[in-house]
Amino acid sequence: MVDIAQYRETFLKYLDEKVVLTEPKNLYEPIVYILQLGGKRLRPVLTLMTAEIFGISHKKALDAALAVEVFHNFSLVHDDIMDDAPLRRGKETVHEKWDLNTGILSGDAMLIIAYQLFENYDGNTFKALAELFSKTAIEVCEGQQYDVDFETRNDVTIPEYLKMIEYKTAVLVGAAMKMGAIVAGTSEKDAESIYDFGRYLGLAFQLQDDYLDAYGDPKTFGKQVGGDIIENKKTYLYLKALENSSDTNKEKLIQLFSEKPTNTDEKVATVKTIFNEANVPEIMKTAISDYTQKAFQVLNTINIGDKEKQVLKVFGEQLMNRTV
Repeated sequence: MVDIAQYRETFLKYLDEKVVLTEPKNLYEPIVYILQLGGKRLRPVLTLMTAEIFGISHKKALDAALAVEVFHNFSLVHDDIMDDAPLRRGKETVHEKWDLNTGILSGDAMLIIAYQLFENYDGNTFKALAELFSKTAIEVCEGQQYDVDFETRNDVTIPEYLKMIEYKTAVLVGAAMKMGAIVAGTSEKDAESIYDFGRYLGLAFQLQDDYLDAYGDPKTFGKQVGGDIIENKKTYLYLKALENSSDTNKEKLIQLFSEKPTNTDEKVATVKTIFNEANVPEIMKTAISDYTQKAFQVLNTINIGDKEKQVLKVFGEQLMNRTV
């Protein structure tokens, strides 16, 4: 086993080799831009790590890992358009740097490129990867639609929200790990178990992302802090605040999340005050820890060694305690 930094380094080198600027420049330049913008590279690292955990060289999973990362970034390009987001990883979003049409078309091309990468595997592996990818991609779209719908609803429940983040975020984390297992040719049982491990980890990851959106350091978080509040997203923080607030604060919160004020800083500050009074930061930390522990419990069902299980556990703990 190599360490996480080495997986990331190997992946980034492969990314630079495979993603090159070509013609037409206005189609491919935004693709190169978004893929080289940085980010945690969580999903491709998980693909490579999983392949090696199940007994093959991680280098054999590089195309699957790149497919996952290209798809993830495609979804970010289109999400940023839908959210009218100005920043991604601290830099201009694609539609801001170029224009809406470029963002849409370059995103479409990225989705196709992701599928093309599976063609580098043999027939059975290609079929299994493509089937998993198609299932995951439609779930991600469903999750995004739920996310959009929730912005104009005042009756979103916590189970609905958890389903939304499972589809929008967690299933891709699970799929990234299962792709590594598929490339390694492991059993269906172990492939499903590692998928569940990744799915629970993905839920914890998204809840941590929600927490950092409100409470993160803008210098390290890379996105606009308070963006979810500004966009009236009914996140876990908002729903738990409704559950635990006084009637006065509950009414104020509902009112704030039905408006798009010009003074966004004031709105963010007021909402965070309500969150704090409802003990939301501690509630969030508990939920993040709970889903991380669920992921760790799945490890007991997987046919891998203790050393490999420890590698996955350390990775999960690092995600739970991240600040970016």
